[in-house]
Amino acid sequence: MLPNHLALRLRALALSVALATTGLAPSTPAWAGPGLPSLGEGADLSPSTERQLGDSIIRTLYRDPDYLDDPVLQDYVQTQWQALLAAARTRGELPPELDEHFAWQVLLGRDRSVNAFALPGGYLGVHLGLLAVVGSRDELASVLAHELSHVTQRHIARLLMQQNRQTPLLLGTLVLAMLAASKNPEAAQAISVGGQALAVQNQLNFSRDMEREADRVGYGLMAPAGFAPQGFVGMFEKLQQANRLNDNGSWPYLRSHPLTTQRVADMQARLPLHSPSKETKEASVPTLEHAMLTARARVFSRPGVDRLRQWLAEPQSSGFGQRSTAQQVGALYAAILSADALREPRQARQWLPRLHALVQQDARATTLAQWLEAEVELAAGDAASAWRKLPPLGKEDRPGLLLRARIASTLGRAPDVLEPLQTWVSLYPQDASAWQALASAWQAQGQTLRAIRAEAEVHAAHHDYTAAIDRLKAGQDWARQSRNAQDFVEASIIDTRLRAMQALAQEQAALQVR
Repeated sequence: MLPNHLALRLRALALSVALATTGLAPSTPAWAGPGLPSLGEGADLSPSTERQLGDSIIRTLYRDPDYLDDPVLQDYVQTQWQALLAAARTRGELPPELDEHFAWQVLLGRDRSVNAFALPGGYLGVHLGLLAVVGSRDELASVLAHELSHVTQRHIARLLMQQNRQTPLLLGTLVLAMLAASKNPEAAQAISVGGQALAVQNQLNFSRDMEREADRVGYGLMAPAGFAPQGFVGMFEKLQQANRLNDNGSWPYLRSHPLTTQRVADMQARLPLHSPSKETKEASVPTLEHAMLTARARVFSRPGVDRLRQWLAEPQSSGFGQRSTAQQVGALYAAILSADALREPRQARQWLPRLHALVQQDARATTLAQWLEAEVELAAGDAASAWRKLPPLGKEDRPGLLLRARIASTLGRAPDVLEPLQTWVSLYPQDASAWQALASAWQAQGQTLRAIRAEAEVHAAHHDYTAAIDRLKAGQDWARQSRNAQDFVEASIIDTRLRAMQALAQEQAALQVR
């Protein structure tokens, strides 16, 4: 497995290499979104083609062992991402062409380095290391807003078009080569032969003008999205501090997004122009939810046994009771998760009552604590207790639904989650984890054909159409042997989906040879 400190950071490098050294033949006329002035001319790269490129790249990342779909963390980041997207639509920064064609999806990676990066087609990569260091939801939103603005201002498309002599096949080849290099230093040396490494380094980053534009546009999204603009300044202060410490490799964000004094001064100059409401000012204070989720990011980044034991003992340290409520809540959450990771359920249960007491006045934090307690009981082998600890399932509650499905699968209570899972995937057909949960539920009910189709949808959601086709063909074989009348309808659905997957696979292959 790839070492944690190299994982998605090198995927960002891989993409940067590809963006800097490849391009596409012109397709549709250039255009730029309305709103604040854009840099120069737009790119001759259609949104649909850029999305296809993003899908091809993301398919590789989905298969990487450091890719993480933790529903709790994913929900937190995706909620902020969606709020910023809504603000971009309202302000006219997000043209309908991009809105319609792009994925607008966030991927998390178990990398302890501080980084985030935009990918073609509206995908965003976020390292757990970034989630672990941001001091508030507003600081996290400032990073997301900056990356979103790289997409809406078509900076990625411009980089793709800088050299338009190559083909999408080269883009994919370079990404895969760099992924291999991240696991094999000798491969990295081979790639750098012939001065290519110098050319890559010279073009690795967005230009300074692009960085300033992303700052400016992203800053304008903060207040309309419900975030304090001070988050930009707070995040810049963290980046400045990292600069002063002579970046030791844990802040790759500084290399792909170099912080200049002009960028810092620009953000600081903008802040006094705003008079945020009392609610917005309060939003800049770390919430209990944020404290809990930054703790979750730290533990899930696989920090090692020594660090887990350090976090497990922290609530017993001197002066712990004098810390702020948010600091205590975050430390308790980390201690409980650390105990869970160390397979010490007794220690985890020890701190749960204290956590519940501190968060009882905060509805969201209370739900997070209840989910955590259910996770502890499930990991301890007491699925019945885990089921009792679950809070009521709310609307648009993906973390609660998927946790409930995991527990139901252990208890043999698949019927209790079938209907909500089916409703969810009908609304969000690209949710691979929900499809996987549904496949397990159908299999537990003896509905093999439905389980096979759900497994195919898992692969389709990850843009692995070849694997999806294989499962759908297996479903056809099963249907031919089945005597179950209910399988007739499912077989018709499988036939339809198979034709759709074959068409998507052909499009994917055509992109590589264009």
